[in-house]
Amino acid sequence: MLFQPRTRLLILALGQGVRRLHVSAAFNAKAKVSMSRFEPSNYVSYEKLNENVNIVRKRLNRPLTLSEKIVYGHLDDPVGQDIARGHTYLRLRPDRVAMQDATAQMAMLQFISSGLPCVAVPSTIHCDHLIEAQIGGAKDLARAKDINAEVYNFLASAGAKYGVGFWKPGSGIIHQIILENYAYPGVLLIGTDSHTPNGGGLGSICIGVGGADAVDVMAGIPWELKCPKVIGVKLTGKLSGWTSPKDVILKVAGILTVKGGTGAIVEYHGPGVDSISCTGMATICNMGAEIGATTSVFPYNHRMKTYLEKTGRGDIASLADHYADLLVPDPGCEYDSIVEINLDELKPHINGPFTPDLAHPMADIGATAAKNGWPLEVKVGLIGSCTNSSYEDMGRSASVAKQALDKGLKCKAAFTITPGSEQIRATIERDGYSKILGDVGGMVLANACGPCIGQWDRRDVKKGEKNTIVTSYNRNFTARNDANPATHAFVASPEIVTALAIAGTLDFNPEVDYLTAANGEKFKLEPPSADELPKLDFDPGQDTYQHPPAEGGSKLRVDVSPTSTRLQLLEPFDKWAGGDLEDLQVLIKVKGKCTTDHISAAGPWLKFRGHLDNISNNMLIGAVNIENDGINKIKNQLTGEYGGVPDVARHYKANGLSWVVVGDDNYGEGSSREHAALEPRHLGGRCIIVKSFARIHETNLKKQGMLPLTFQIPADYDKIRPDDKISIKGLANFTPGKPLSAVVKHSDGSKDDFQLNHTFNETQIEWFQAGSALNRMKELQ
Repeated sequence: MLFQPRTRLLILALGQGVRRLHVSAAFNAKAKVSMSRFEPSNYVSYEKLNENVNIVRKRLNRPLTLSEKIVYGHLDDPVGQDIARGHTYLRLRPDRVAMQDATAQMAMLQFISSGLPCVAVPSTIHCDHLIEAQIGGAKDLARAKDINAEVYNFLASAGAKYGVGFWKPGSGIIHQIILENYAYPGVLLIGTDSHTPNGGGLGSICIGVGGADAVDVMAGIPWELKCPKVIGVKLTGKLSGWTSPKDVILKVAGILTVKGGTGAIVEYHGPGVDSISCTGMATICNMGAEIGATTSVFPYNHRMKTYLEKTGRGDIASLADHYADLLVPDPGCEYDSIVEINLDELKPHINGPFTPDLAHPMADIGATAAKNGWPLEVKVGLIGSCTNSSYEDMGRSASVAKQALDKGLKCKAAFTITPGSEQIRATIERDGYSKILGDVGGMVLANACGPCIGQWDRRDVKKGEKNTIVTSYNRNFTARNDANPATHAFVASPEIVTALAIAGTLDFNPEVDYLTAANGEKFKLEPPSADELPKLDFDPGQDTYQHPPAEGGSKLRVDVSPTSTRLQLLEPFDKWAGGDLEDLQVLIKVKGKCTTDHISAAGPWLKFRGHLDNISNNMLIGAVNIENDGINKIKNQLTGEYGGVPDVARHYKANGLSWVVVGDDNYGEGSSREHAALEPRHLGGRCIIVKSFARIHETNLKKQGMLPLTFQIPADYDKIRPDDKISIKGLANFTPGKPLSAVVKHSDGSKDDFQLNHTFNETQIEWFQAGSALNRMKELQ
């Protein structure tokens, strides 16, 4: 059979199995295809994407990477946009917005403040963050619905009024729902959660943002993103044995570190890609957030096509087949840097503790743990979460568990399972995986984030007790999972976690070590095996989606009680007064790692995410004060007494004293939570000065009218003392690319001065001058 050049290219991209499908693909290319079954009148627009890509490719006169195609293909002005990787700011038109319930509260409160009647792009809210793991899925879900009723009602009614789809509590984790329903090759999606890049496993560019960014897109305003660099990760060889997709990103994290991907999109390519399932690719993209990457993406291939078809989106797959050359990188494209990984040689890894980039091969972890005094006994193994809760993940874990059961063994450690969605929960229950995992000693939790984000009522150890847990999650910052700073959390694949939970010890390597069966015989676990997707169709489980009313929501009301402790309408922040910022008091000089978990803790604080004043009582309570190595203990320079960081900040604000925070490298890494920017602004902060910022947090600070600045000479950090006052000079001539200056007054009467860099563009300077991006939006209405 002969094929036209376009079809031959498609076959090279997708493999020979596409031959029988090329006719239907060409036929369907002319038909309108809905972006999702929930929005039948919003269509996939590959024609527009292709048109924009051709314009940009001709302008730049070079081949484009896949990430460039998707990003530049969504430019607001592909003809006139200045494009320079790592330098210019792009104005983009994302296709859709997704929000999880903890961040959606503030996003919707800001959207309400904008005065707009309806969202301009398809948008959804997902209830996954407010369900605490305690005694088991069904009871935990019922309890969450009861104690969070006010918040859920607010989100449901706001969604109905403003045209936002609402996924009810119990539906699943936002990123799994997106993968199952909304992500598709070539889409540009922004989400108010840092692990939004999960969708890159389906060939999407999915980027985590703060709520104010989501408001811009929902308001129909072009969204700004600094033009990303592109890191290429070339995969060769083939995954096999105990090595899983999770080990790819654990290895990459060890190579690039927690800030190595900052300002870049990580683009996987090479012959090794085809050995990874679609959901496995999603795992890799999900945890790309842990290297600071803007997002990660894989090229369209037959694994994605199969997943689309299995999740009821064969029409999108057929359309993607027709545009296959658009959905892969151009031959000869260039990356800013390249990492090469041979999957034939890759071994199972485990990363931690306390940081997700501390990578160890499983063969080495026992000796390393013993050397460092890390507890070897595994107290709890936890599988699931948005990173690893696919059907394949559950199947591979059940494969390991079944071997143990057949030998009369159960888990020595406590063991929990978090399904990623109602669809996954129902399907693994139908297909017997849940029973196997339960029989080996596991407890199935609700379809929610749970312990991964600190929603875990853990009672087996006391706070301060040194212990080890292993998870298939993505983050393992200090105290993140259980609020215990002495918990040593390690991250691995779900099958490795299952094996360690059975063995009960961190130094068990299932590739070489033996277990003892109930009858006393020694045996070795065989490498896990499982189906990539269910042989039968997925079982959708319960219907948990609320459509916005077809007639619109103009007649609906969204009420927020003035006495509520959970929700609070927003008041606009004050405008810039027009001069320099004089004599800002150093509130705290932060020592070492300071993530958004340190700045605005999750766990029990999640219940206040819709109430800015109440949530501000957790501001920087996890940060280490360089003055005394204490946590939440700083000196009030007005009274001379020591107090909590939020308390001192409130005292300064009440006395008209504005303040500044001084921090270290990669300040604000981790979650996308904009509360870490809103809280300092609310409590009187004006400026954050650090050695370097994580991308999302820096943008969030700008959106709220704060000044995120970096030391031009990082060693100037050492010049600042905890009781200093700092003046920021040059604001009258605040312009892109021009540094500001700092004058530091020490308590002994001496002074220091130095230069401070910033990344503000002209639009962002207008945000600062107006007091916030939302204030500026209102000015322009």
